[in-house]
Amino acid sequence: MSDTFQRSCEHWTEESRHEMEHFYALASVDYKYLAEAFDWKKWLKSRQAELGQRRLKLLDVACGSGKFPMALTRYAEVDDSTVSPIDYALLDPSEFSLAEARRALTPPFQAGAEYQTTLQALACERGEFDIVWATHALYAVAVADLQAALERFVYATSGAGFIAHAGRESHYLRFYQHYLDGFKSGTGVPFSSGEQIVETLERMGVGACVQQISYDNGAPEDAEQQIEGYLQRCIFDDTISLDAMRNNPLTGPYLDTCLQDGQWRFEQQVMLIFL
Repeated sequence: MSDTFQRSCEHWTEESRHEMEHFYALASVDYKYLAEAFDWKKWLKSRQAELGQRRLKLLDVACGSGKFPMALTRYAEVDDSTVSPIDYALLDPSEFSLAEARRALTPPFQAGAEYQTTLQALACERGEFDIVWATHALYAVAVADLQAALERFVYATSGAGFIAHAGRESHYLRFYQHYLDGFKSGTGVPFSSGEQIVETLERMGVGACVQQISYDNGAPEDAEQQIEGYLQRCIFDDTISLDAMRNNPLTGPYLDTCLQDGQWRFEQQVMLIFL
């Protein structure tokens, strides 16, 4: 088990809720941009039409706090008046996350099966789900484990798959590497990138259509508690203060570039990968 994965699991707990809330004060826009980048209502209705009367079955991999289905109902007009009920299964190693995501679901998403496991260890029937998706969910899957994880992803879907994942030039990946270099002497497992996911799918012979969106996570300079919690969550390490990050010879110069004209701006380049 990698150090990155272990620390990510430790931060999906009730004890880390305060940090998580600070993180989502900035990171909720990740899901807003995803919801607005594509016609999800049309896509889901098309998948449903292919099935006839049977209810659509969907698996949310590393479901976290259920922010993506929440964004779809809020920003993409995906609700029970436009989309038929969806059997929404949840997968996450964290019992806390499963409970959080379950509580977040609203129609047309109806909580279905739960899998407290990693994607690599998912046990289900081949083609169990009509759709499998993973949104900002696979960063802590080490590159060495990506193929095993993606093989289970492909195995689980009988129809469509979707992965949203930041590219190597995005804040999430750049800052995490600066953290490993600046606070861990360069040791530790880096986040996997969207490019590595696409490369792995290509090696597997799985075709994918890739789009990209770019945007900033931002907050005023004086929102120090939110910024500290956000950055701590980005590295799954709440022992390091914002001051320590800014004074570190590697994370500090990077953070200086993110503070412009009294605003924090963390640049993201996110790959939308449709299977």
